[in-house]
Amino acid sequence: MDYKIRTKVKSIVVDEEVPLGAEITILGMVRTIRSGKDVAFIEINDGSTIKNIQAVISQPDKFPILEEILTGASVRVKGELVVSEGKGQKFEIAAVSVDLIGAADATYPLQKKRHSFEFLREIAHLRPRTNTFGAMNRLRSKLSFGIHKYFQERGFCYAHTPIISTSDCEGAGELFRVTSLDLKNIPLKDGAIDWNEDFFGTQAYLTVSGQLEGELLATALGDIYTFGPTFRAENSNTSRHASEFWMIEPEMAWAELEDNMDLAEDFLKNLFKYALNDCPEEMEFFGTWIDKTAREKLEKVINSTFERITYTEAIEILKASNEKFEFPVEWGLDMQSEHERYLTEKKFGKPVIVYDYPSKIKAFYMRVSDDGKTVRAMDVLVPGVGEIIGGSQREERHDVLVERIKASGVGNIEDMQWYLDIRKYGTVPHSGFGLGFERVIMYITGMANIRDVLPFPRVPRWAKF
Repeated sequence: MDYKIRTKVKSIVVDEEVPLGAEITILGMVRTIRSGKDVAFIEINDGSTIKNIQAVISQPDKFPILEEILTGASVRVKGELVVSEGKGQKFEIAAVSVDLIGAADATYPLQKKRHSFEFLREIAHLRPRTNTFGAMNRLRSKLSFGIHKYFQERGFCYAHTPIISTSDCEGAGELFRVTSLDLKNIPLKDGAIDWNEDFFGTQAYLTVSGQLEGELLATALGDIYTFGPTFRAENSNTSRHASEFWMIEPEMAWAELEDNMDLAEDFLKNLFKYALNDCPEEMEFFGTWIDKTAREKLEKVINSTFERITYTEAIEILKASNEKFEFPVEWGLDMQSEHERYLTEKKFGKPVIVYDYPSKIKAFYMRVSDDGKTVRAMDVLVPGVGEIIGGSQREERHDVLVERIKASGVGNIEDMQWYLDIRKYGTVPHSGFGLGFERVIMYITGMANIRDVLPFPRVPRWAKF
C-alpha cells in the first residue's frame, strides 16, 4: 500500500495496519498545536476515528508556516511513523513537511474546552468535528449498516416507499403539506382551495410512515423492510420529538402477531449486540462520557427473555401496584411512559411486550380481535424509556377494514381503494412494526435529547443548516 498519498488515522492508531518506519501523509484538522523553541506538536484528527495522531516537528524555526496554523485549520503532514516517546499514544509522526491547506483564525468556536450541547446545536455545521458528534455520526453509519445486514441476511427485501404521500397512515393529521401553488394567488373553487390546480392534482404530504405501501409490497415479495426519513408536523418541543426522523419498518406476509413479536425481540437484541461488538470505540466513548451504564443496560436486554402480557393484564397489574401515578390507569386509556416504566423496571425488571390493545386507541389498519373490543397491536417496552417499538398484525379482511376506515375518518373509501385492493385480490395475513432510529440511538448511547442524535435536527421553529 502506498502511504504517501494519504493514510487514515484509524488505520494507524486503531487497526495498526501501518508498519513502523513507513513514509506517510496525514490529511486532517488540527485539534491543538503547541510550539516551543526546540519542538512543536500538532494533534490531528481526520474523522476516521475518535483518536488523534500527533505530529512532532523538530527544529520548528525551519517551519515558518507553523505561525499561521491554529486550532481548526486543515493541514497536510508528511513524515515517518515512529514509536511515540510521549504518554497516551503508541505512535506519532516524525514530520518532515507541514502544509496549511485551510486556515482557521482565533474565532474558530471549537477551541479546546468543554462545550454544552445547547451551544453545539447552534453550530450544527461544525459540531461533527467534536469527539461526541464525530462518534455519534460514525455510530449512526455503523448501525445503519447493521440494520441492513440483519434484514438482508434473513431474506427481507429493502423497499423504497414514497416520501411524498397522499395518505395519513396514523390518522393524526400532523402532516407537512407539499404544494407548488402560488401562495399569493391560491386557486379557489366553491370557496375552498382547488387542489386540482396543484402539481399532483390532489393534496400531497411528506410521509409519516412507509407502512401502507410496505404492506402492498410485502404481499407480493413476502418479507420487506423500509428504512428512510419520515415527517411529523407535531408541535412538540420535547427532548424525544423531532419533525424529521428515520424509521425502520419491516412488514411480513403470512405473519401473525406472535411472529411479529418474535421478530421485534430478535431484531432489538441483534441491534444491541451489533452496537457492542461492531462499534467498540464509539460505545467506549459513550460509556465513559455520557452513560456509564450503557453496556450493562444493553447486555441486560440482550440476555433477557421479553415478558409478554396483554393490555388487560397490564392494566390490572398497574391498578394493583398501589403506585401514585400522575396519569390515570383505566381500561381503554393509552398507557403513559410512567406506566410502561413501572412494568419494565419495577414489576418485571426487563423488557415487556404488551399486546391486544383497545381498538379505540389504535390505528384503523390493526386487525380486530375475536372479542371485537381489542386489536392485535403490540408495543415493545424497555427499562428506562418505555415504548421503543410499536406494531401490529394488519387487518386483512376487506369488509372489516372498510368499516374501520369509515369509523376512523382517515379518508374516504374511494381514496383508499388502492390499499383495499390487496384485501380484495388474494388477501393474506401480514404483520409489521416500526422502530424510530433516533429513539434507539438515544437508548444505546444514553444521549438525552433527540436533537443530539440527528446530524441536522428539524424541530418546531428550527430548520437551520
